[in-house]
Amino acid sequence: MNITSTRARLLPAREAYDYEDFRACLADPGLADAGFAVALFGAPLLAVPVGGARRGGYASFGHVVDALHARALLGAVPGFPGLRVRWSPYRDTCHTVEWGEPAPQWWEGDEVFGRFFGYSDAAIAEFLRQRSQTPSAATADAPSLAPT
Repeated sequence: MNITSTRARLLPAREAYDYEDFRACLADPGLADAGFAVALFGAPLLAVPVGGARRGGYASFGHVVDALHARALLGAVPGFPGLRVRWSPYRDTCHTVEWGEPAPQWWEGDEVFGRFFGYSDAAIAEFLRQRSQTPSAATADAPSLAPT
């Protein structure tokens, strides 16, 4: 499927730069296949739909107009309910397109986020193991969000 827009277009999931990474981390790898690559300026990134244990998702964009185009494109395909744009008030932080249920609160642990985004137990355990080995992990006040 190739849906075009002024700045963004949807491509098959396998054309996403991060397709293999998502497929390896999801509890249901088939969700990666059901997703779409959102292409902006030749850098297609995977948007994974909700389903099974995956209750929500998001994609980040540097410009509001790109987020608006991506929201419109994803609104035309199944698996992305409740699409919404969350504008960033900060110049150095990306805007996001979110779908599905609202994400857990920022203070929830990384394991809670991992389960919400439908990652496998093994992927969550590996993320927690790697995070605990970084120097900044010892002083972090808030949990980091695993990429989705």
